[in-house]
Amino acid sequence: MLIPHGAHVLVLDGAKLLLLRNSGTDTAPNLAVAKHDQHDSAATHDQGSDEPGTAQASTGSVRSGYEQTDHHQQDEDRFAVAAAEMLKTEVLAHRIMQLIVVAAPKTLGVLRKHYHGEVEKRLLGEIAKDVAGRPNDEITALILAH
Repeated sequence: MLIPHGAHVLVLDGAKLLLLRNSGTDTAPNLAVAKHDQHDSAATHDQGSDEPGTAQASTGSVRSGYEQTDHHQQDEDRFAVAAAEMLKTEVLAHRIMQLIVVAAPKTLGVLRKHYHGEVEKRLLGEIAKDVAGRPNDEITALILAH
């Protein structure tokens, strides 16, 4: 997939956001950082218990197991929703005209549910791969290979 001059590339996982802009050409892209954000997910580590809980009915002796709430996943999902809001703001302000999204598969799923209609119109493509934290040249090569 080509990266048009001026197009933006959003690289996202559950904790890192990198918005890049191609200042090069379609065939020789030069992705420069337009925005960088990192979410501190360590705060959710101590929330809750590490063990799944049990519940006992008030009558009888039936017990049921239930899964512990995954606070870390909820936190990553909120980060993806915030990224979708940021995209909406940037697109509606006409600062993003063309967009490619590269995100971890779960994060991309959450992001897709929250795309604004105008963001969807600007999408050139999506790649479900976790490359957050990788160098820009690796990200560029991945996009060009798709």
